[in-house]
Amino acid sequence: MTDVVVTRDLVKRYPGTLAVAGMDLTVGTGEIFGLVGPNGAGKSTTLRILATLLTATSGHAEIAGIDVLRNPGEARRVLGFMPDVFGVYDDMKVWEYLDFFARCYGIPAARRRRMIGDLLDLVDLGDKRHAYVQSLSRGMQQRLCLAHTLVHDPAVLLLDEPASGLDPRARVELRELLRELRALGKTIVISSHILPELEELCTSVAIVDHGRVLAHGKVADIEKRLRYGAVLRIRILSNEGLEPARNHFATDPRVASATILDDGQIELGFRGDDAASAQLLAGAVAAGIRVISFARAASDLEELFLQVTSANAGTEQVA
Repeated sequence: MTDVVVTRDLVKRYPGTLAVAGMDLTVGTGEIFGLVGPNGAGKSTTLRILATLLTATSGHAEIAGIDVLRNPGEARRVLGFMPDVFGVYDDMKVWEYLDFFARCYGIPAARRRRMIGDLLDLVDLGDKRHAYVQSLSRGMQQRLCLAHTLVHDPAVLLLDEPASGLDPRARVELRELLRELRALGKTIVISSHILPELEELCTSVAIVDHGRVLAHGKVADIEKRLRYGAVLRIRILSNEGLEPARNHFATDPRVASATILDDGQIELGFRGDDAASAQLLAGAVAAGIRVISFARAASDLEELFLQVTSANAGTEQVA
Protein backbone atom coordinates (compact mmCIF):
# COMPACT_ATOMS: atom_id res chain seq x y z
CA MET A 1 0.00 0.00 0.00
CA THR A 2 1.39 3.41 -1.01
CA ASP A 3 1.58 6.04 1.73
CA VAL A 4 -0.44 9.05 0.59
CA VAL A 5 -0.15 11.13 3.80
CA VAL A 6 3.19 11.33 5.59
CA THR A 7 4.50 13.47 8.43
CA ARG A 8 8.00 13.17 9.90
CA ASP A 9 9.11 14.85 13.10
CA LEU A 10 6.40 17.50 12.63
CA VAL A 11 6.61 20.30 15.21
CA LYS A 12 4.45 23.35 15.83
CA ARG A 13 5.34 25.81 18.55
CA TYR A 14 3.46 28.83 19.81
CA PRO A 15 4.85 31.20 22.43
CA GLY A 16 4.93 29.14 25.60
CA THR A 17 3.15 26.16 24.01
CA LEU A 18 4.29 23.06 22.15
CA ALA A 19 1.20 22.09 20.13
CA VAL A 20 2.76 19.34 17.99
CA ALA A 21 5.83 17.64 19.39
CA GLY A 22 7.42 15.56 16.62
CA MET A 23 4.41 13.93 14.97
CA ASP A 24 5.16 10.89 12.77
CA LEU A 25 2.24 9.58 10.68
CA THR A 26 1.83 7.38 7.62
CA VAL A 27 -1.56 6.87 5.96
CA GLY A 28 -1.97 4.37 3.14
CA THR A 29 -3.98 4.99 -0.02
CA GLY A 30 -7.67 4.22 0.42
CA GLU A 31 -7.63 4.16 4.21
CA ILE A 32 -10.03 5.76 6.65
CA PHE A 33 -7.44 6.80 9.19
CA GLY A 34 -8.39 8.04 12.65
CA LEU A 35 -6.52 10.56 14.79
CA VAL A 36 -7.69 9.66 18.30
CA GLY A 37 -7.07 11.91 21.24
CA PRO A 38 -8.56 14.25 23.83
CA ASN A 39 -9.23 17.91 23.18
CA GLY A 40 -5.88 19.69 23.11
CA ALA A 41 -3.92 16.65 21.90
CA GLY A 42 -2.67 18.40 18.75
CA LYS A 43 -5.06 16.76 16.28
CA SER A 44 -6.56 19.94 14.80
CA THR A 45 -3.16 21.62 14.56
CA THR A 46 -1.77 18.64 12.65
CA LEU A 47 -4.71 18.60 10.22
CA ARG A 48 -4.42 22.34 9.63
CA ILE A 49 -0.74 21.97 8.81
CA LEU A 50 -1.59 19.20 6.34
CA ALA A 51 -4.33 21.43 4.90
CA THR A 52 -1.74 24.23 4.38
CA LEU A 53 -3.61 26.57 6.76
CA LEU A 54 -0.77 26.59 9.29
CA THR A 55 2.99 26.53 8.79
CA ALA A 56 4.92 24.01 10.84
CA THR A 57 7.82 25.17 12.99
CA SER A 58 9.89 22.26 11.69
CA GLY A 59 9.58 18.80 10.20
CA HIS A 60 8.10 17.37 7.01
CA ALA A 61 4.53 16.87 5.80
CA GLU A 62 3.35 15.62 2.42
CA ILE A 63 0.14 14.59 0.68
CA ALA A 64 0.19 12.47 -2.47
CA GLY A 65 3.94 13.07 -2.74
CA ILE A 66 3.57 16.87 -2.53
CA ASP A 67 5.44 18.75 0.20
CA VAL A 68 2.66 20.82 1.78
CA LEU A 69 5.15 23.21 3.36
CA ARG A 70 7.01 24.01 0.14
CA ASN A 71 4.17 23.65 -2.38
CA PRO A 72 0.92 24.58 -0.60
CA GLY A 73 -0.87 25.64 -3.79
CA GLU A 74 -0.18 22.33 -5.47
CA ALA A 75 -1.18 20.42 -2.31
CA ARG A 76 -4.58 22.18 -2.17
CA ARG A 77 -5.45 20.64 -5.53
CA VAL A 78 -5.32 17.13 -4.10
CA LEU A 79 -6.84 17.67 -0.64
CA GLY A 80 -10.19 18.66 0.79
CA PHE A 81 -10.40 20.05 4.33
CA MET A 82 -13.45 20.13 6.59
CA PRO A 83 -12.80 22.12 9.79
CA ASP A 84 -14.34 21.38 13.16
CA VAL A 85 -16.23 24.68 12.99
CA PHE A 86 -17.38 25.20 9.44
CA GLY A 87 -18.78 28.34 7.84
CA VAL A 88 -21.87 28.48 5.68
CA TYR A 89 -23.34 31.50 3.94
CA ASP A 90 -26.89 31.81 5.20
CA ASP A 91 -28.21 33.98 2.38
CA MET A 92 -27.22 31.41 -0.26
CA LYS A 93 -29.18 28.52 -1.65
CA VAL A 94 -27.61 25.09 -1.41
CA TRP A 95 -26.65 24.92 -5.10
CA GLU A 96 -25.24 28.48 -4.97
CA TYR A 97 -23.05 27.52 -2.01
CA LEU A 98 -21.42 24.69 -3.95
CA ASP A 99 -21.25 26.78 -7.12
CA PHE A 100 -19.34 29.49 -5.24
CA PHE A 101 -16.60 27.10 -4.13
CA ALA A 102 -16.45 25.40 -7.53
CA ARG A 103 -15.82 28.84 -9.10
CA CYS A 104 -12.97 29.35 -6.62
CA TYR A 105 -11.31 26.25 -8.09
CA GLY A 106 -11.85 27.50 -11.64
CA ILE A 107 -14.25 24.74 -12.63
CA PRO A 108 -16.05 25.63 -15.92
CA ALA A 109 -19.79 26.42 -15.81
CA ALA A 110 -20.97 23.34 -17.71
CA ARG A 111 -18.96 21.04 -15.49
CA ARG A 112 -20.14 22.87 -12.36
CA ARG A 113 -23.82 22.24 -13.10
CA ARG A 114 -23.25 18.50 -13.55
CA MET A 115 -20.88 18.26 -10.59
CA ILE A 116 -23.27 20.05 -8.20
CA GLY A 117 -26.06 17.64 -9.04
CA ASP A 118 -23.79 14.65 -8.54
CA LEU A 119 -22.50 15.91 -5.19
CA LEU A 120 -25.95 16.72 -3.85
CA ASP A 121 -27.08 13.21 -4.76
CA LEU A 122 -23.99 11.75 -3.09
CA VAL A 123 -24.69 13.51 0.22
CA ASP A 124 -28.44 12.92 -0.08
CA LEU A 125 -29.36 16.61 -0.45
CA GLY A 126 -30.73 16.48 -3.99
CA ASP A 127 -34.18 17.55 -2.82
CA LYS A 128 -32.67 20.55 -0.97
CA ARG A 129 -30.98 22.05 -4.03
CA HIS A 130 -33.05 25.26 -3.93
CA ALA A 131 -33.34 25.49 -0.13
CA TYR A 132 -31.49 28.21 1.75
CA VAL A 133 -28.51 27.01 3.73
CA GLN A 134 -29.84 28.41 7.02
CA SER A 135 -32.98 26.27 6.66
CA LEU A 136 -30.97 23.03 6.83
CA SER A 137 -30.56 20.98 9.99
CA ARG A 138 -27.08 20.72 11.48
CA GLY A 139 -26.65 17.23 10.03
CA MET A 140 -27.62 18.49 6.57
CA GLN A 141 -25.25 21.45 6.88
CA GLN A 142 -22.50 19.02 7.90
CA ARG A 143 -23.14 16.95 4.75
CA LEU A 144 -23.22 20.12 2.64
CA CYS A 145 -19.84 21.16 4.08
CA LEU A 146 -18.48 17.73 3.20
CA ALA A 147 -19.83 18.15 -0.35
CA HIS A 148 -18.02 21.49 -0.57
CA THR A 149 -14.70 19.74 0.23
CA LEU A 150 -15.33 17.46 -2.78
CA VAL A 151 -16.00 20.06 -5.50
CA HIS A 152 -12.50 19.71 -6.98
CA ASP A 153 -12.46 15.90 -6.63
CA PRO A 154 -9.56 15.68 -4.15
CA ALA A 155 -7.75 12.41 -3.52
CA VAL A 156 -7.42 13.04 0.24
CA LEU A 157 -10.02 14.31 2.71
CA LEU A 158 -8.98 15.84 6.04
CA LEU A 159 -11.99 15.91 8.38
CA ASP A 160 -11.67 17.56 11.79
CA GLU A 161 -14.30 16.25 14.26
CA PRO A 162 -16.95 15.83 11.54
CA ALA A 163 -19.45 14.13 13.86
CA SER A 164 -19.31 16.88 16.49
CA GLY A 165 -22.77 18.06 17.48
CA LEU A 166 -24.64 15.50 15.39
CA ASP A 167 -27.50 13.39 16.71
CA PRO A 168 -27.16 9.57 16.58
CA ARG A 169 -29.06 9.24 13.30
CA ALA A 170 -26.94 11.91 11.60
CA ARG A 171 -23.77 10.18 12.83
CA VAL A 172 -24.88 6.90 11.26
CA GLU A 173 -25.60 8.71 7.99
CA LEU A 174 -22.18 10.38 8.09
CA ARG A 175 -20.41 7.05 8.69
CA GLU A 176 -22.17 5.48 5.71
CA LEU A 177 -21.25 8.46 3.54
CA LEU A 178 -17.58 8.20 4.51
CA ARG A 179 -17.56 4.49 3.69
CA GLU A 180 -19.06 5.32 0.29
CA LEU A 181 -16.35 7.92 -0.33
CA ARG A 182 -13.69 5.35 0.54
CA ALA A 183 -15.29 2.96 -1.96
CA LEU A 184 -14.93 5.74 -4.55
CA GLY A 185 -11.16 5.74 -3.93
CA LYS A 186 -10.78 8.58 -1.45
CA THR A 187 -8.27 8.47 1.39
CA ILE A 188 -9.80 9.94 4.55
CA VAL A 189 -8.05 11.25 7.66
CA ILE A 190 -10.55 11.92 10.42
CA SER A 191 -9.94 13.28 13.91
CA SER A 192 -12.23 12.65 16.83
CA HIS A 193 -12.37 12.19 20.58
CA ILE A 194 -15.53 10.08 20.16
CA LEU A 195 -13.75 6.75 20.30
CA PRO A 196 -16.59 4.32 19.45
CA GLU A 197 -17.23 6.27 16.23
CA LEU A 198 -13.67 5.72 15.03
CA GLU A 199 -13.50 2.10 16.15
CA GLU A 200 -16.45 1.23 13.89
CA LEU A 201 -15.23 3.29 10.95
CA CYS A 202 -11.44 3.40 10.67
CA THR A 203 -9.07 0.95 9.04
CA SER A 204 -6.17 2.28 11.17
CA VAL A 205 -5.72 4.79 13.97
CA ALA A 206 -3.07 6.87 15.67
CA ILE A 207 -3.52 7.51 19.40
CA VAL A 208 -2.32 11.06 20.01
CA ASP A 209 -1.69 12.95 23.23
CA HIS A 210 0.36 16.01 24.10
CA GLY A 211 1.28 16.48 20.43
CA ARG A 212 2.84 13.04 20.06
CA VAL A 213 1.82 9.73 18.47
CA LEU A 214 1.73 7.16 21.26
CA ALA A 215 0.49 4.20 19.18
CA HIS A 216 -0.15 3.75 15.46
CA GLY A 217 -1.72 0.98 13.36
CA LYS A 218 -4.78 -1.25 13.27
CA VAL A 219 -6.65 -1.46 16.58
CA ALA A 220 -6.02 -5.22 16.82
CA ASP A 221 -2.29 -4.74 16.15
CA ILE A 222 -2.02 -2.02 18.81
CA GLU A 223 -3.74 -4.36 21.25
CA LYS A 224 -1.25 -7.14 20.49
CA ARG A 225 1.69 -4.81 21.10
CA LEU A 226 0.28 -3.60 24.38
CA ARG A 227 -0.46 -6.89 26.00
CA TYR A 228 0.29 -10.56 25.68
CA GLY A 229 -2.77 -12.75 25.56
CA ALA A 230 -6.45 -12.04 25.12
CA VAL A 231 -9.86 -11.81 26.72
CA LEU A 232 -11.90 -14.83 25.57
CA ARG A 233 -15.69 -15.09 25.71
CA ILE A 234 -17.23 -18.58 25.78
CA ARG A 235 -20.87 -19.64 25.65
CA ILE A 236 -21.87 -23.22 26.43
CA LEU A 237 -25.06 -25.12 25.63
CA SER A 238 -26.55 -25.49 29.11
CA ASN A 239 -26.53 -22.95 31.92
CA GLU A 240 -26.45 -25.86 34.37
CA GLY A 241 -22.90 -26.57 33.29
CA LEU A 242 -21.59 -23.04 33.74
CA GLU A 243 -19.81 -23.54 37.06
CA PRO A 244 -18.16 -26.87 36.09
CA ALA A 245 -17.11 -25.36 32.76
CA ARG A 246 -15.64 -22.30 34.50
CA ASN A 247 -13.76 -24.55 36.90
CA HIS A 248 -12.41 -26.60 33.98
CA PHE A 249 -11.00 -23.54 32.23
CA ALA A 250 -9.60 -22.16 35.52
CA THR A 251 -7.36 -25.22 35.92
CA ASP A 252 -5.41 -24.34 32.77
CA PRO A 253 -2.18 -22.57 33.82
CA ARG A 254 -2.55 -20.12 30.92
CA VAL A 255 -5.89 -18.85 32.29
CA ALA A 256 -5.30 -15.85 34.56
CA SER A 257 -8.97 -15.36 35.44
CA ALA A 258 -12.27 -17.11 34.77
CA THR A 259 -15.57 -15.29 35.40
CA ILE A 260 -19.24 -16.07 34.71
CA LEU A 261 -20.85 -12.95 33.22
CA ASP A 262 -24.43 -11.79 33.77
CA ASP A 263 -25.35 -12.77 30.20
CA GLY A 264 -24.35 -16.40 30.82
CA GLN A 265 -20.97 -16.26 29.07
CA ILE A 266 -17.67 -17.29 30.60
CA GLU A 267 -14.94 -14.67 30.30
CA LEU A 268 -11.31 -15.75 30.48
CA GLY A 269 -8.18 -13.69 30.88
CA PHE A 270 -5.94 -15.87 28.74
CA ARG A 271 -2.16 -15.67 28.46
CA GLY A 272 -1.56 -17.27 25.11
CA ASP A 273 -1.59 -16.82 21.36
CA ASP A 274 -4.11 -18.07 18.78
CA ALA A 275 -2.59 -21.56 18.70
CA ALA A 276 -2.90 -21.80 22.48
CA SER A 277 -6.53 -20.64 22.27
CA ALA A 278 -7.22 -23.43 19.78
CA GLN A 279 -5.68 -25.95 22.20
CA LEU A 280 -7.84 -24.61 25.00
CA LEU A 281 -11.00 -25.05 22.92
CA ALA A 282 -10.02 -28.57 21.84
CA GLY A 283 -9.40 -29.56 25.47
CA ALA A 284 -12.82 -28.24 26.52
CA VAL A 285 -14.60 -30.18 23.79
CA ALA A 286 -12.66 -33.34 24.70
CA ALA A 287 -13.77 -32.88 28.32
CA GLY A 288 -17.40 -32.97 27.22
CA ILE A 289 -18.11 -29.23 27.48
CA ARG A 290 -20.64 -28.35 24.76
CA VAL A 291 -19.29 -25.05 23.46
CA ILE A 292 -21.65 -22.88 21.37
CA SER A 293 -19.28 -19.98 20.78
CA PHE A 294 -15.62 -19.34 21.59
CA ALA A 295 -14.11 -16.02 20.53
CA ARG A 296 -11.70 -13.26 21.42
CA ALA A 297 -13.53 -10.25 22.85
CA ALA A 298 -13.75 -7.35 20.45
CA SER A 299 -10.95 -4.80 20.74
CA ASP A 300 -11.96 -1.80 22.83
CA LEU A 301 -10.44 1.39 21.47
CA GLU A 302 -11.40 3.35 24.56
CA GLU A 303 -9.63 0.86 26.82
CA LEU A 304 -6.53 0.95 24.61
CA PHE A 305 -6.61 4.74 24.57
CA LEU A 306 -6.70 4.93 28.36
CA GLN A 307 -3.93 2.34 28.63
CA VAL A 308 -1.66 4.16 26.16
CA THR A 309 -2.24 7.68 27.44
CA SER A 310 -1.86 6.76 31.13
CA ALA A 311 1.85 6.22 30.49
CA ASN A 312 2.05 9.71 29.01
CA ALA A 313 0.37 11.51 31.91
CA GLY A 314 2.18 14.39 33.44
CA THR A 315 4.00 15.55 30.33
CA GLU A 316 3.78 19.05 28.87
CA GLN A 317 0.24 20.24 28.09
CA VAL A 318 -0.61 21.39 24.59
CA ALA A 319 -3.34 23.48 23.03
